[in-house]
Amino acid sequence: MNSRKAALIVKSPFIASLALGVTLLAGCAGGGLTTREKGAGIGALGGAAMGGIIGSAVHHPAAGAAIGTAFGLGAGALVGDQLQGRENAAYDQDQQINANQQELQRQRREIDDLRRRPEY
Repeated sequence: MNSRKAALIVKSPFIASLALGVTLLAGCAGGGLTTREKGAGIGALGGAAMGGIIGSAVHHPAAGAAIGTAFGLGAGALVGDQLQGRENAAYDQDQQINANQQELQRQRREIDDLRRRPEY
């Protein structure tokens, strides 16, 4: 084994650990995960697992896991985006329902006030 290849093998775990650490720290910076991010994470993990299984069948588990991660990430992000869109629509609908209920209560109070007034 030549010295370049040996140096690369020694550095690879360090680089992977560094990348993982940076990713974990960056992920903690923005608060809670959105539905889109959760979907992307689940998709990436599922894709990596399936890709690794399929890749091991053709004797290339690392390549299969990498390809599976990429496809799973994309698919998970799309599904998560759709779910987040539905959550946002439901939130907007709830806000509109609350506004309508407040308007109804205001109108009922106004009707009650008009009923209490003496007629001329």
